[in-house]
Amino acid sequence: MFLSRIVLRDLDSIDSPVSMASSKKLVTRDEWERKLRDVKIRKEDMNRLVMNFLVTEGFVDAADKFRIESGTQPDIDLATITDRMEVKRAVQSGNVQEAIEKINDLNPTILDTNPQLYFHLQQQKLIELIRAGKINEALEFAQEELAPRGEENQAFLEEIEKTVTLLVFEDIKNCPYGELLDVSQRLKTASEVNAAILTSQSHEKDPKLPSLLKMLIWTQNQLDEKAAYPRINNFSTATLEDPAI
Repeated sequence: MFLSRIVLRDLDSIDSPVSMASSKKLVTRDEWERKLRDVKIRKEDMNRLVMNFLVTEGFVDAADKFRIESGTQPDIDLATITDRMEVKRAVQSGNVQEAIEKINDLNPTILDTNPQLYFHLQQQKLIELIRAGKINEALEFAQEELAPRGEENQAFLEEIEKTVTLLVFEDIKNCPYGELLDVSQRLKTASEVNAAILTSQSHEKDPKLPSLLKMLIWTQNQLDEKAAYPRINNFSTATLEDPAI
């Protein structure tokens, strides 16, 4: 990533004897690898990047082992990761009330100061009632718990209407909002909960590695317009592939 940005900046000064019909400059593998060697990245910075990913994504055992092996200290108490993951798993399994109770045990101010998160948890609870076929209970819950929030917030009202629409269709496949019953909806709510807990602990809500990979992809796309160079196509192996000439 750093190399691609350097090449973007210094591309005009690249001394390449090989030209292409498209007028793109060709960066040879030798030259590319030489520039790679010139980029200095501290091992400590790489270790912190790995620890950030492990902590944010909730890999508590891996984070603890990495702490011991690398000497890299996490910026939060690893014990809190276990609590956070229990909340996340509760939402993912549809146990919304359990998740709410666990959140309040962790930090009661999280839901008090985040009405949108609390609404989405209540909405997820309604979805779970509909999923279980508890129609009367779902209608009562929507009227007593969600309707008052919809009166105060137009966006909430629209979400309530979409969710209640699930009750109208016997065959969910025909419902325009059937995706609310997909597992992806649980994962979306769980991710929002995870981010809120991390924020309450003064920790980034998203890991840095995915953002860096997105930056790498963007940088390579920009560089593609100006040069042919050994690029990374498979990010799982990070193997450099020679450009097609």
